[in-house]
Amino acid sequence: MEKLQDIDGIIFDLDGTLWDATEPVRVSWNKALKEYGREQRLSTVELSIDQIKGVMGLQIPEIGRKLFPSFSEETRNKIMERGGEIECEYLKKQGGILYPHVEKTLATLAQRHKLFIVSNCQVGYIETFFFAHQLEKYFTDYENPGRTGLTKGENIQLIMRRNHLKNPVYVGDTLGDAKAAQVAGVPFIYASYGFGCVENYTEAMDSFEQLLGILS
Repeated sequence: MEKLQDIDGIIFDLDGTLWDATEPVRVSWNKALKEYGREQRLSTVELSIDQIKGVMGLQIPEIGRKLFPSFSEETRNKIMERGGEIECEYLKKQGGILYPHVEKTLATLAQRHKLFIVSNCQVGYIETFFFAHQLEKYFTDYENPGRTGLTKGENIQLIMRRNHLKNPVYVGDTLGDAKAAQVAGVPFIYASYGFGCVENYTEAMDSFEQLLGILS
């Protein structure tokens, strides 16, 4: 496959692409469940790591529907809101697990490309990634539906307009990421080491540092 040429920006997904925060997320949402259960005198089950991985990349309301299908929308929203608060507090202190060579690769890429993040998350989540791992210096801009209310594809387009990008790529790990890139009309680079399974992509990488070769 031909190399991508004349790229003027690299837009990244976060979960499953730059880091793995599933365990801190699981701990945080289970704390929210316990808090809500005590308040409402309800018995709640604990979420497993596989359940968390299964919803990574979805927007918050959809995550709530998949994880808590028997709960009312009001109950789901309360749990997800509290879970997000606990999650950001926890991740700011503990961080997630960066994939191998992420910072070294970002530092190299940032020398010749503008870097961005578009993730389906709440306000504050991307900021915790920056804060915990001191990586904000490599990124020009970022966006999420918690702030805009837009879909991932629309947020990619927003980043493009705001930063005058003509030929960016989107890097992600799920089918939702691939579809978002298609909506935005940009090439998709598939991080096959992440959480999803994608068949249609422009390029694929099985380690983060391979991005250097793809975009050389």
